[in-house]
Amino acid sequence: MRAVLIFDADDTLWENNVIFERVIDEFTGWLAGPRWDRAAVRAVLDGIEAANAVTLGYGSKVFLRSLGECVERVRGRAATAAERERISGWGAAFVGDRVELIPGVAETLAELAGRHELLLLTKGDEEEQRRKVVASGLTGHFRGVHIVPEKNVAAYEELTRAYGLVPERTWMVGNSPKSDILPARSAGLNAVFIPHVHTWVLEHEELDPRDAKVLRLAAFGELVHHF
Repeated sequence: MRAVLIFDADDTLWENNVIFERVIDEFTGWLAGPRWDRAAVRAVLDGIEAANAVTLGYGSKVFLRSLGECVERVRGRAATAAERERISGWGAAFVGDRVELIPGVAETLAELAGRHELLLLTKGDEEEQRRKVVASGLTGHFRGVHIVPEKNVAAYEELTRAYGLVPERTWMVGNSPKSDILPARSAGLNAVFIPHVHTWVLEHEELDPRDAKVLRLAAFGELVHHF
């Protein structure tokens, strides 16, 4: 039976959070000192990112702003010009016209597109996400590409209405319990959870192991054995 598969983008189709983690590793090493070790700096940064995500959204621009706020929080003063320049320099990690596809993605999507309808749903800064989507070379597999500020229940319900989706034949595929699995399930859709070792800490949530409508896979390529 023909299904509709909705795919997350970051850390499901291509690597993303590992880039942020590399910057955070450098940042915490730079900012840590006698009063603040790496773990303490990271805890402060996580709290700032969580608050900024609610009011400012996602993406590298918000992330760099969070780094600046973390410097001010840890050092108890405004960031100096040199510190702001150091933070701006980390922005280079997020520009460019290439993305690193996760192994198995290209061939798996090509096979699935031949027998199912595919959609892409990602959240974040529209310009930044659109650049990554284009750079991936995968757009031809998707009937539609949707970039939203937040992937909540309302976003899934709106997508369901827009395409006239039948929830029983629709699956959300992603690595984030918070953004991909739980809200999709609350909207009545099925879900496929493919964990990623570098999933952002703020995207972690507990999943119900008894939920039979959540398919758990170890690798993206396993999708062809189920759809």
